[in-house]
Amino acid sequence: MNKSYITAYYTDDDDLLKGIRQLKEKGVEIIDVMTPFPVHGLDKAIGLRRSRLSRVAFWGGTIGALIGFFFQAWVFTKAYPLNFGGKPYLSVPSFMPVAFEMAVLFAAFSIVFAYLIYFKLTPGAKPVIHDERSTDDRFLVVVKAGEPGESASIEKALSEAGAEGIKLKA
Repeated sequence: MNKSYITAYYTDDDDLLKGIRQLKEKGVEIIDVMTPFPVHGLDKAIGLRRSRLSRVAFWGGTIGALIGFFFQAWVFTKAYPLNFGGKPYLSVPSFMPVAFEMAVLFAAFSIVFAYLIYFKLTPGAKPVIHDERSTDDRFLVVVKAGEPGESASIEKALSEAGAEGIKLKA
C-alpha cells in the first residue's frame, strides 16, 4: 500500500474552502485539513460525519448513574443499613444527587478516554508534523498522493486550486 501523501497550504480560509471544493470536484481524496482556528463549513466541505462522542458520553453517563444508584442501594439496604429519621432503607430520591454526579463523572471520563484512543494520543505516540507553521498562520491540506504517476496530476490540481507550498511526502 502506498503511504505517500501531498501537503499544501493556503493563507486564507475563504481560499481554503474554495480550493477544497475544486479538489473534490476533480476527485482528489483529502485526508486531513489543519487550521489555526475553526473554519465554518469546513466539516461539510471535506465530508466529515457527525461526531460519536455524544453517544459515548450518554453510555458512560448511564453506566455511571447505574453504578452510583446501585452502590448506594446495596450500602443502605445490605452492607450497612441505618435508620435515618424513619426513612425507608431504599429511599430513591435521596440517591439521585450521587447518581447524577456519578453520571457526570463517568460521562466526562468516557469522553476523554474515547478522544485519546480515537486520535491515537496514547503515551508514546509519535506526533506527525506536516508543516511547522500549519496551525500558526497557515491552513494545511493533506491529500492522498495515489500511485507514483498520479502525484503530478494531483499537484497540478492543487496549484490550480490556489494552494501554495506543495510537497510530496512519503
